[in-house]
Amino acid sequence: MSTPALVARCPAKVNLVLRVLSRRLDGYHELDTIFQAVDLWDSLEIRLAKGLRMTCDSPELPTDGSNLVLRAAELLRERSGTSQGAEFHLRKLIPAQAGLGGGSSDAAGALLLCDRLWGLGTSAAELRAIAAEIGSDVPFFLDGGTARGTGRGERIEALPALRPLHLLLGFPPFGTSTAEVYKQASIRLTLPGDGVSLAILKAHKWPGDNDFAFMVNDLEPVVFEMRPALRDFRDALLGVGAKAAMLSGSGSTVYGVFGSEDDIEAAVSRLGNEHEGWRLLSSRTVAAAVHVVERGDKS
Repeated sequence: MSTPALVARCPAKVNLVLRVLSRRLDGYHELDTIFQAVDLWDSLEIRLAKGLRMTCDSPELPTDGSNLVLRAAELLRERSGTSQGAEFHLRKLIPAQAGLGGGSSDAAGALLLCDRLWGLGTSAAELRAIAAEIGSDVPFFLDGGTARGTGRGERIEALPALRPLHLLLGFPPFGTSTAEVYKQASIRLTLPGDGVSLAILKAHKWPGDNDFAFMVNDLEPVVFEMRPALRDFRDALLGVGAKAAMLSGSGSTVYGVFGSEDDIEAAVSRLGNEHEGWRLLSSRTVAAAVHVVERGDKS
């Protein structure tokens, strides 16, 4: 890549709430969730090219048509009728199969980049509709911040910004398969037949400094049975002072809420030797969404 690039900054997310409701006729589950963007970013560059192609600095990540970046670009190209192409380069920091929405965030970045590079002027509503076709989490990343997701998670309602929280993200040396988790959830969970009322969402109010009782993830029993090490790490976070600790999405990330960066440093020093192979990262909640910037080529 030798010309100035457009770059999308693509944040990760955690789920503060994840309620799994009834099984839908299309095979998906009805969800009621609170998404929260966090300060962990992928970087996606784009330039004009013939056709669609991409490279990535993480060799384990596919760069063919199965990657959501290329799927997003192809779908936008089909809907717009343009024949223009693009070359992407993805600098990956958000772990895959981690419940942090990295692939979905990158796909949202690809939509914004292609729309701008190709001069399409696609409306926000159209972009959200295309995003929902790509994946359930993708529409959230066009809005970011704190939001409620219903349906498959693709129907997004912005919520008042959550006050900044200090998070410790724990990444195990393995991932989890979202498809397998939900398959097991269908077998093992007793799913309610109608919606779950979340008072905190209806009131649009957040609890006090020490009240995190609203945090719940219905997938935890299933995932913890499949991967007991994740439950052990959740318990370890609570044991070193986390105000709350929970699995994000279908995993494999487990995160804890702490009062300060100093508290996180103390927790890391205690946890580091006890959980071999785990990567621990200090982060915090942010109000940002995927956004596009311009920069000159540094290669």
